[in-house]
Amino acid sequence: MNIEIREVRTRGDLKKFVKFPFTLYKNNRYWAPPLIQDEMKNFREDKNPAFEHCEANFWLAYKDGKVVGRIAGIINRLVQEKWKHKTARFGWIDFIDDEEVCRGLIETVENWVKSKGMNGLEGPMGFTDLDEEGMLIEGFEEQGTYPMIYNYPYYPKHLEKIGYKKHVDWIEFEIKTPEEVPEKVERVNELVLKRTGLKLLDAKNAKDYKPYIPGFWNLIDESYSGLFGTAPLTEKQKEYYTNQYFGFILPDYTKFILNEKDEMIAFVIAMPSLTEALRKANGRLFPFGFIYMLRALKKATKLDFYLVGVKKEYRGRGVISILMSEVNKNTLKNGIVSAETAGELEDNKAVQDIWRHYDHRQHKRRRCFIKML
Repeated sequence: MNIEIREVRTRGDLKKFVKFPFTLYKNNRYWAPPLIQDEMKNFREDKNPAFEHCEANFWLAYKDGKVVGRIAGIINRLVQEKWKHKTARFGWIDFIDDEEVCRGLIETVENWVKSKGMNGLEGPMGFTDLDEEGMLIEGFEEQGTYPMIYNYPYYPKHLEKIGYKKHVDWIEFEIKTPEEVPEKVERVNELVLKRTGLKLLDAKNAKDYKPYIPGFWNLIDESYSGLFGTAPLTEKQKEYYTNQYFGFILPDYTKFILNEKDEMIAFVIAMPSLTEALRKANGRLFPFGFIYMLRALKKATKLDFYLVGVKKEYRGRGVISILMSEVNKNTLKNGIVSAETAGELEDNKAVQDIWRHYDHRQHKRRRCFIKML
């Protein structure tokens, strides 16, 4: 077959890299498109501070002169130092249903990382744990969410054919909104707050969170430190993600709990589903994309959970119940009928235990594959 793998070298190449999924998933009703401007920024060394400790290359696959696939290769030195390995990553992998295209992309990354002294390749993973990660292996006919990966069923089949095996799995849940927050639960939550001296941050808008953002990132590093593939974020990365996301958070679904010293000890961040708005926007905020996004923030009937974290010494003390009850009150008020979790490592029973009190179903599974080289 006439398949050629070309390295992304120019801004024009990078645009092709970013836009290829828009062609591949054009008529797919489950895929949630990214924002093109965010993707372009993420892959530029002069914009994304991850490049200070990451080395990355990007490639496009061509067949008969047409783009038919893409892949990124990433070497994250901080992750390797923390976990004491020389395993590199592949990410942002998309391709037509053609084993030779998949093989060509993967083997290109394998050869590159071996030339850099690496002895393994895993993925799909991003620069950090906050990037999209995990190839979908169950739930292909479920609505995709932002910023989780959606892919066709043939993706994992082709990877397995060329020697990639399970490394870890993440699972996701759909949660039905309860009809009410039981009075008993509210009384217990009030008692927990009173006995512990904790308090909920009374935020009215995104600016009210600003003084607590440093504590938020410190808690992210602490509460996620033992999870697969994580490494502490640099100060520049924290600023990068703050500027990218914190301007959009909504007090109804973003809850911080503080101790008597006004230090953050727990948080939950959720957002109305942006999937339909992203489809209508087709990757662009202008001229009309931002209107679709604003409407979704006000009128969505689904909620997407992004992040949950609790300081170690407060786990098992009712703090999670307080966070979820506060979000629940606002889902009832705003007409939210269901919520979707982000990916949770399949052995992370502490997080999954949150959902046992709710009407829920495990509807998606995604996988990080690995191959030793």
